[in-house]
Amino acid sequence: MSALISSLIGSIAGEILVPGDKSISHRALILGALAIGKTQITSLLESDDVLATATALRNLGVDILKSDDGTWSVFGRGVGGLSEPESVLDMGNSGTAARLLMGVMASHPFKTTFVGDKSLSMRPMERVMIPLRQMGGQFSSRSEGRLPITVTGSVTPVPISYELPVASAQVKSAILLAGLNTQGLTSVVEKEPTRDHSERMLSYFGANLSIEKSSKGENKISILGQPELTGNSIIVPGDFSSAAFIIVAALIVPSSNVKLKSIGLNPLRTGLLKTLQEMGGEIKIYNERFEGGEPVGDLEVSSSSLKGIVVPASRAPSMIDEYPILAVAAAFSLGETHLQGLGELRVKESDRLSAIAEGLSLAGVKVSEIEDSLLIKSTGKVTGGVTIKTSLDHRIAMAFLVLGMAAENPIIIDDSEMIDTSFPDFIALMNRMGASIKEISI
Repeated sequence: MSALISSLIGSIAGEILVPGDKSISHRALILGALAIGKTQITSLLESDDVLATATALRNLGVDILKSDDGTWSVFGRGVGGLSEPESVLDMGNSGTAARLLMGVMASHPFKTTFVGDKSLSMRPMERVMIPLRQMGGQFSSRSEGRLPITVTGSVTPVPISYELPVASAQVKSAILLAGLNTQGLTSVVEKEPTRDHSERMLSYFGANLSIEKSSKGENKISILGQPELTGNSIIVPGDFSSAAFIIVAALIVPSSNVKLKSIGLNPLRTGLLKTLQEMGGEIKIYNERFEGGEPVGDLEVSSSSLKGIVVPASRAPSMIDEYPILAVAAAFSLGETHLQGLGELRVKESDRLSAIAEGLSLAGVKVSEIEDSLLIKSTGKVTGGVTIKTSLDHRIAMAFLVLGMAAENPIIIDDSEMIDTSFPDFIALMNRMGASIKEISI
């Protein structure tokens, strides 16, 4: 394990290019593999999670190459054209890769076995297997639907209309990807909007996809099976979830000013942006544009005096990955911050809800963990001076390193190796901006 210590600093500054969006990178590789012809991807996130997707697709018969200039080329096999793998598909720590590829393989008529690391092997997969079984996929797994899982794809998959019981972009995407190789119309109904990267990219590649909104505000996303997708060029925008750590660091460290270039601003991903602005954060958005079907813009963030607010449960789907770093912002805000509707955090890479509460409490912040919500009471100062157990969770690790940048005493995290799953350059980038994050022995 690689322990790190993060200490109080005077300011951070710089003009930053954040690594490519992880969610979009996964989907670009997968849809490039299912298209006909060449897909060229610029700014692909080369994290452990995304590289696991690339390796899995190679094992399924797809040629994927990286050029000297950093662009990636995917030579697609067409919808339904993947080959039976000769070995298991190792998803590492990536729940997105596992769930999306399970959807793809549910409509390919052979067996595919998925494995993952210790953390991923503890995460529930039953929610994605339920609709895929209805489409004809068969699954064998160890107890409670956890990895390793063997998928036996259907020879004649059946289209379904499925209402998501819990908001989940991963489950929605898995169904739509299975529907690609299924004759007829496959539909997913979501009561609350979730990130729509799959829908945008499917349309961009030429899929016959439609979205209907009901009078109740529900979305019905339908895809007509067995199209011919066409290879395309994709520029992956900067990952907002990665940018979130820099944004909060700039807000809580005094005298800071940071510019972030080409950040993905998909409205179903930027709940944190709205929340931080409501808390008093000085965040300017400019040069807004579209790239590859996704909204993109530049941000300028300056240190700010933050205040506590109520963050409603309805906002959770648009910022589910950002609650650890939002909790850090709340720790440096004046008053009470009430984060509601956080039940989904209990089945992430760790029980993030408890990890946030325990870590902040250790650091001297008053926190109440109430079922699926957190109440954080702060004076605007954090004592720190503690060691945080990260439980193999990259977002917990990065969030508490940011906390250490503004706490009165240093914060130590017990393990940092998993940060490479989403943000390989995080430590070096933060230190270039003025942070003091160093490796230590504990």
